Amino acid sequence: PIPEPGFDPTHQHVHHARMEIPENERERYLFFEEARKEAEAAYKKKPSDASALTRWGGALLEIAHFQHGNDAIAMIEEAVSKFEMALKINPKKHDALWCLGNAYTSQGFLFPTLEKAQEYFDKAASCFEKALKEEPTNEVYKKALELTSKAPVMHQQLQAELAKQASLGGQGASLGSAAETEAAKRAKDTEFYYDMAGWFILAGLIVGWTVMANQQKA
Repeated sequence: PIPEPGFDPTHQHVHHARMEIPENERERYLFFEEARKEAEAAYKKKPSDASALTRWGGALLEIAHFQHGNDAIAMIEEAVSKFEMALKINPKKHDALWCLGNAYTSQGFLFPTLEKAQEYFDKAASCFEKALKEEPTNEVYKKALELTSKAPVMHQQLQAELAKQASLGGQGASLGSAAETEAAKRAKDTEFYYDMAGWFILAGLIVGWTVMANQQKA
């Protein structure tokens, strides 16, 4: 689904997300919500500020994993729009390219068919390649490109896990936690965590896995 013109999920669903997030996640949520507000304010003061747009999109991408179903999808799409706006201002902004690649990866995992998901994985790889072109020695960008090449296999594993859980019938309520546990394990195993611009971004793969799990719960 594509948000209606003028739709801003950051305002419409903040209270909803704050009510439902686990207590042990509250501090991280509030951190990124504050980062979102600060970046939005900075952009309004200076609409040509590509860095503010990048920080705004990064915070949205993080907050998305606290949302459910269509709310999460809309927030990821909103993050993509912020990164694209930043790149219109500065097409060579490598951190925006990297963030956009993470968002595309997240979107890829939202599609059940690998063919459709691969379109987004390819977009992500292109973004990471462009980011590397601007900063050839950046190990974060190198790792992102490397892991994106493994995304199709992870996508198949996710779909198999979702199908397995769905087949359990009465145990459907446990699907979200099971998928999220597996997602967290894989993210940690692959060290798909990055520190960028002084604040922590939970990168594309884990967001995609978690949103898929939350869609099943919604």
